[in-house]
Amino acid sequence: MRFVDDIWTGETATDQLVRAALFPFAGLYGGLISVRGQLYDHGVLPSVQSSIPVISVGNLTVGGTGKTPVASWIAKRLSEKGAKPAIVLRGYGGDEILVHQQLLPGLPVVAGKNRAEGVRLAAEQGATVAVLDDAFQHRRAKRDADIVLVSADSWTGKVRLLPAGPWRESLDAIKRASVVLITRKAAELAKVSAVSRAIAHIAPELPQATVRLRMSGLVKATDPEETRPLSIVSGRSVLAISAIGDPTAFNDQLTLLGAEVTPISFPDHYPFLADDAERIAKRTNDYDIVVCTLKDAVKLRSIWPAGGRSLWYVSQSLDVEKGAANIDNLLGRFRPAK
Repeated sequence: MRFVDDIWTGETATDQLVRAALFPFAGLYGGLISVRGQLYDHGVLPSVQSSIPVISVGNLTVGGTGKTPVASWIAKRLSEKGAKPAIVLRGYGGDEILVHQQLLPGLPVVAGKNRAEGVRLAAEQGATVAVLDDAFQHRRAKRDADIVLVSADSWTGKVRLLPAGPWRESLDAIKRASVVLITRKAAELAKVSAVSRAIAHIAPELPQATVRLRMSGLVKATDPEETRPLSIVSGRSVLAISAIGDPTAFNDQLTLLGAEVTPISFPDHYPFLADDAERIAKRTNDYDIVVCTLKDAVKLRSIWPAGGRSLWYVSQSLDVEKGAANIDNLLGRFRPAK
């Protein structure tokens, strides 16, 4: 993935040359996406109306914006307002399913390629509203609201479509959103402001909010009852394991806490095997603390060798820094009638 990131954002002569070679394919991809969107806009490609309201949580780029924790947070907020939400997702790699089940015990989590069918199954399980995780481009399932995430951490100001860059759609597609959430992990507020201005230029009337995905503690992967404060990483050598869309932001967060970080990054949704865990565990004695994300912990905890150092995952909290009323106004539409 580092090689791909370099091509997408790097400024060396080689990066620029490879990117230039990919621009014609990006133009072709953009044309196909545009035609597809118009076919949906004009009803040529049909969207399936569900029996319950549907909220989509998605983004415009490949990975790394925080869709899964935000989708869980939205479902939790809806539950607190009296609704009976369900998470519906494709479930690629299986890790998001396990993460949602851990974050939302007792709520339905329905996985499948056909989101419209997933919503139907969720309704059969008693859900009164479905939250689609990563579905902004999945327009076959008709939705009542689209929450679109844009990451300040990965923002460069340059919109390059696949395969020349990480963008699934152009920034103009943000006009389909009901509200945009600018997410940040380690990004400075100045970068958040830059993202906000770019979005406002495209869609001046679109409600915005800023949310921070903040590290809040360490949890033992093999025993979630055992926790530690984040402060213990300060001044310590930390081996940081991640198989996520934006490992750089994860590592930067740990560095900002004062940790001396050595990263081990795998492709997003990497299916860890016992051999992988063994190889990683052999390196752990050279470090004070070994950490990963919850997305990695749900896969590693059952295969983590007993001989290595304990594996901890970093729990996250979501703080709304700006625009809370815009989120509340949207979710208020799905409050059940009294």
